[in-house]
Amino acid sequence: MKTLAVILREPHHLDLDHVDLVSLTDTDVIVDVLWSGISSGTERLLWSGRMPPFPGLGYPLIPGYETVGRITGAGAKAAHRIGEQVFVPGSRGFKDVRGLFGGAAHRLIVPADKAYGVDPALGETAVLFALAATACRALAVGRRPDLIIGHGVLGRLIARIAMTDGQAPPVVWETRPERRTGTFAYPVIDPATDSRCDYQAITDASGDAGLLDTLVARLGRGGEIVLAGFYEKPLSFAFPPAFMREASIRIAAEFRDPDLVRARALVSEGLLSLEDLITHRFPPQSANEAYRTAFEDTACVKALINWRALA
Repeated sequence: MKTLAVILREPHHLDLDHVDLVSLTDTDVIVDVLWSGISSGTERLLWSGRMPPFPGLGYPLIPGYETVGRITGAGAKAAHRIGEQVFVPGSRGFKDVRGLFGGAAHRLIVPADKAYGVDPALGETAVLFALAATACRALAVGRRPDLIIGHGVLGRLIARIAMTDGQAPPVVWETRPERRTGTFAYPVIDPATDSRCDYQAITDASGDAGLLDTLVARLGRGGEIVLAGFYEKPLSFAFPPAFMREASIRIAAEFRDPDLVRARALVSEGLLSLEDLITHRFPPQSANEAYRTAFEDTACVKALINWRALA
């Protein structure tokens, strides 16, 4: 069985081609993909060649861990899943090409327990479950933030989830004016206009490795910084200011199944909206344009590939 997939042959060299899928096992399902999102964080590093050493890293590879599709076939032990609409956080079901993270393809073979049922009414917005789960992980390892750094899609989801507790909204820092424009339920400000130095919990969703000293300086005593981005450069900070504040620094790792369960529950209960976050849509034939837009256009909050355009 073959599928059409986005293939990153090497840094800056991306195309669309057919690849072979692995054989279906009794516990696998076949997913016909409807939409796949493009990560402007980790996938940008893969595209640019700046990804730090990472298990499974190598080229050629198929990117993508934000995929929604429909189960159209299954092994004997998973046949009851046929017809479900599912979210898939990637796939390794390819021959002769790496799946890192393997979700940007027209058809996938994945273990049935890695295909998570979603409400079809969510449509394309269900691709955001990976980032919603990542936001839940950041909030699970640290305190509720009173300051969030970065108003990309991850920063927006962290802010939205933080506000589900009914407390005062967090402040969000964003240096790009186009990402401060709009109506939000929390203040989005230029950090140059903020004089506060008593934040108790700061969550960084920017991925900027050079910000630690700036953030430490904005903490109150006993404050905490949670690193929720993915950082291509080594992180460092001046010790004395952090020592004087008795600061804590935590790292939020890759999301886990409980984080995805929580994200799905927040959406199904109407507490978390995934609307107004996808700004750009492309057919598979325009994959190069799609990825460049996601990585280079600061007006792009979230871009996706619409695989239905192949029909």
